Amino acid sequence: MKSRTPRQHFSSDLVAQEQELRDDVLLKRFAESRTAKAGDPYRPFYHFSPPENGLNDPNGLCFWQGNWHLFYQGHPNEGRIHWGHAVSKDLIHWRDLPYAIYPDTEQNCFSGGCFVDGDRVIAAYYGHHGQAGLMVAVSDDPLLLNWDVLTGKAVIPNVDYDEYGSPHQIYDPCIWKDGDFYYVLCGGWTDGISPLAEPHANNKAGCENATPCRMADHLYRSPDLENWVYMGEFMENDIFGFSGDDGSCPYFWPIGDKHILLTFSHVHSAMYVVGEYDRRRQRFVASGGGYLNTGRQGNGSIHAPSAFPDGEGGLNCIYNVSEGRPQAGWAQIMSLPRKYTLGDDGRLLMAPAGDVESLREGAIELSDIELPANREIVVDEVRGNAMEIIAVIDPMEARFITLNVLRAPDKSEYTAINFHREAGKDFGNRSWSVRDSIVTIDPSFSSTSGEGEINEPQSCSYLRKAGEPLELRIFVDRCIVEVFVNGQSACLTRVYPEGSDSLGFSIQSRGRPALCQTLRAWTMRRIFQ
Repeated sequence: MKSRTPRQHFSSDLVAQEQELRDDVLLKRFAESRTAKAGDPYRPFYHFSPPENGLNDPNGLCFWQGNWHLFYQGHPNEGRIHWGHAVSKDLIHWRDLPYAIYPDTEQNCFSGGCFVDGDRVIAAYYGHHGQAGLMVAVSDDPLLLNWDVLTGKAVIPNVDYDEYGSPHQIYDPCIWKDGDFYYVLCGGWTDGISPLAEPHANNKAGCENATPCRMADHLYRSPDLENWVYMGEFMENDIFGFSGDDGSCPYFWPIGDKHILLTFSHVHSAMYVVGEYDRRRQRFVASGGGYLNTGRQGNGSIHAPSAFPDGEGGLNCIYNVSEGRPQAGWAQIMSLPRKYTLGDDGRLLMAPAGDVESLREGAIELSDIELPANREIVVDEVRGNAMEIIAVIDPMEARFITLNVLRAPDKSEYTAINFHREAGKDFGNRSWSVRDSIVTIDPSFSSTSGEGEINEPQSCSYLRKAGEPLELRIFVDRCIVEVFVNGQSACLTRVYPEGSDSLGFSIQSRGRPALCQTLRAWTMRRIFQ
């Protein structure tokens, strides 16, 4: 069934494409929609949000002819999922483009990835329902506006698997090339019931007492993108996931001297595995891993990844972030892009990617703020709901420090960012001999409203060296708080303060005094007007 959403075929010349975009009916509709939604108090200023309706998984992040391209599960008015499309020079300032990939023989264009193959870009994605299965499309024009679906239908028809994941599944592929062959890695599970299958198996004979599944991403190989052979389960020695995880939205690529598999679990949300790639056997042998959120998926947490090499041995990655409460006419946003690298000890390191600094204005800088034990210090100079805040703190002997953002004057609403000194273990390597420190974002008191759901506290761990200050890079953007810790770790959550005066900031050290060595803050400009 052909899509009913307007579709234009564009020229292959950049100048001509730009001229054609000026009159594009979809871009005019997107601009009107963004203007209408700009007054929503929870619409973010500098995190990407959809131009119309909702978005879900990011897809196919890639760098092509001087631009970063972000695709995502877009929801045009007809209700079928198309690949939405935005472009950026710096991963921060995004520009809407028309829908890129349209459903045809399939009902929906679900998640997938992109690979830059010489003079073209290849997209592999999951055609959902209808003539479903693995779809492959190619584009080679300057702004990736025109896409051709190879064979016009699924190159691997959907596999008829049972509730236990047997024999294997085809969904959410990533794609790469190694030697003479293309490879796609699809999400999947085996040996038990997945959350994706559970609703359909609850009342089925033989499934009443089924055990949770284990994650099992599935590998396929092709010499020509059209004829594919199943290669089996890709990962070995995975002791880093939990029962019930499935390997949705995988992205596999080198990082440092190892490889990384980024993926998403419908139980625990965003996760990663680091290990060795055995090319001879085409198997990935896990040696480290962990989760990028706390608790279950949804509820205002980090969700599915899309990534692409940064050209320096690391990856740039972006995630969608789920809703904590429904919004009028739109849903979900993207995280800030993250730069992933591998530390000398094999830990996954993370920091903001892209030119986020270009959004700053109205700088405030304070130094040597004494933090007496058990006394909340309200910093009146730092105030707002679209800000970047960098706090460098010497905890001295304190074991717990809390910073509050989006704080109401009477503290009826606030979101707490808590530092727990040497309170955990090395989660990524499952070691108890290393005492990691933990940073938690706690939204328990973020809103006085009874609407929606308040997310559980989200935490991340990092190794604090002796004498090292705590460095928090905090991004507040109306409905989201995102924190990067000492260049090593990050966490985020959605928040929905009710009060228009819930804009304040405070710091407190508990039990022992501490010192905030420097506190810098900026208001942040909108990326869409």
